[in-house]
Parts: sequence; C-alpha cells; structure tokens
Amino acid sequence: MSIIKFLTSKEFFKQLILAIVALIIIVFFALRYLKSSTNHGDFVEVPELKGKTLNVVQIEIDDNDLTMVVQDSANYNSNYPKYSVIDQQPAAGSLVKENRKIYLTLNPSGYKKVGVPNIIRRTFRQAKPTLEALGFQVGNITRVNDIGLDQVIEVRYKGKKINPGTMLEKTTKIDLVLGNGKQ
Repeated sequence: MSIIKFLTSKEFFKQLILAIVALIIIVFFALRYLKSSTNHGDFVEVPELKGKTLNVVQIEIDDNDLTMVVQDSANYNSNYPKYSVIDQQPAAGSLVKENRKIYLTLNPSGYKKVGVPNIIRRTFRQAKPTLEALGFQVGNITRVNDIGLDQVIEVRYKGKKINPGTMLEKTTKIDLVLGNGKQ
C-alpha cells in the first residue's frame, strides 16, 4: 500500500478520529486534576504582621494556613518593639495560595555594638565626626587643665572612664573630657 492510499483510506481517518478523541479526553481529565490539586481560584489574604511579636505572628500565620520564614534581622529600629516584625514579603493584603511562605524581617534586641575608636589626643573637631560616623552621640563636654586646647583627654560613659576598643551600642552618648589650653 502506498502512502497516499493509506492517508486517504477509511482506516487512517478512523484512527485519526480515535487519537483526537483520546487526546481531548486526556486533556479534559488533566485540566480537571490540575484544577482540584492546585486549588485554582482559592486564595488567602496575607495579614498585616508589622509591629507584632513572633508569638502573635505564629498564631495569625497558622490561622491563615500560611508558613512563616524568618529571613533575617535588620538594623535595630526603635519605632518597633524588640523581636517584632518590621517587614514582610508578600505585603499585607496580598492574595496568596495556602501554605505560601511569608518572609519576615525581625527587629533585633538592640543596636549593634561598636568599638569606641581611639580619639585620645585628637582635637574635638576630629573626634566628633569620628564618633558620629560610627553611630555614637557626643554627650557632655567637660574641660580640665591641659596644654592641648580642645584635645580629647579622656572618654567617659555613664561617668566612668572607658578605653578605646570598649564595645558600646550604637547611639550611645559618650562624654568627652577636653583640654582647656592651660597648664
């Protein structure tokens, strides 16, 4: 039998129609299975989690059939309580599927600790920007008799002398003792 005769025969058309019907049936059942297994059209609204503690967040995540993933801790933000959520992905109000992972950024327990730089015998004009660049604040300034005018003689924290390298939290107020230029 030649190819042209086979392509125009009743047997070929019968087999072609059976293949098309089988393909339609397979596609129909595959689409029905996908619709039921992926919960097509079923969404959960992501709750607002910012500013809430981990215990409260865990309850809300469980109630909404979602999954919580703590992504990292950011720099300390004093506007939020310690260990509370300061950012979430996806955002609140987004529609997501059940068991979707919600990525959370937490507020750490406090500011990061930084070593106090060696500013002894540096002028106040040099010492102040150095401290501020590291996140410290310049507190009280007292003057003592010393030949170095406006030179840092001593660094203090809460009234006690501290040495360079002492670890203090960022935003800590550091008091400076400066020379007054007199012997």
